[in-house]
Amino acid sequence: MSATAGALAVIPARGGSKGIPGKNLQKVGGLSLVARSVQAAFASRGVDRVVVSTDDDAIAMEAQVHGAEVVCRPVAIAGDTASSESALLHALDTLEQQGPLPPLLVFLQCTSPFTSGAQIDQVLTALENPEINSAFAVAPWHGFLWRSDGRGINHDPQQPRQRRQDLEPAFLETGAIYAMSTACFRAEGSRFCAPWQPVVIEDSGPEIDTPADLALCRSLAALTAS
Repeated sequence: MSATAGALAVIPARGGSKGIPGKNLQKVGGLSLVARSVQAAFASRGVDRVVVSTDDDAIAMEAQVHGAEVVCRPVAIAGDTASSESALLHALDTLEQQGPLPPLLVFLQCTSPFTSGAQIDQVLTALENPEINSAFAVAPWHGFLWRSDGRGINHDPQQPRQRRQDLEPAFLETGAIYAMSTACFRAEGSRFCAPWQPVVIEDSGPEIDTPADLALCRSLAALTAS
């Protein structure tokens, strides 16, 4: 058995959302965003237990329909300014009352609807190295980055123009998948528990922040299904 088997997946999914009302219950490819995250977690070979942290009864019911456990999140940590870490820590404190916690925690976000079980396992695999305490999904980024004052970030505009493939490799944090030592996370209260390891995920798909993102994801899901 893999050293990363038996992980706990926690999916924060609050009810309030200003940008997209009822965002976590919006459907992509016939499934709500929370259902897609729950199914991705169950598809992971390394995850044994899936929990949704929410303050919303409809989200709780949807999570349970798809097989997840539910932790009721207090209103005090369910607002716009509440961090995901606060929801994760609360969920762990609640679950610990039921019994010992697993050594590894996976944090998934509903706003990444194309996360797969295989991708979760890729991130978990990084934790098989005993020197790594946390890992997270990143995507290759190919492009010239600029500051608002006209200075180049990853290139020098006063030098001859480089080819994109000659730029120093850069990677964009996708926000989709994080995995970490449960003990280290509880001690530090951060998803980034040093030493950490970025894990390159190809074709991770877009993240949903705006109605336009949601429309794009629905179109991509329709293309995949056809």
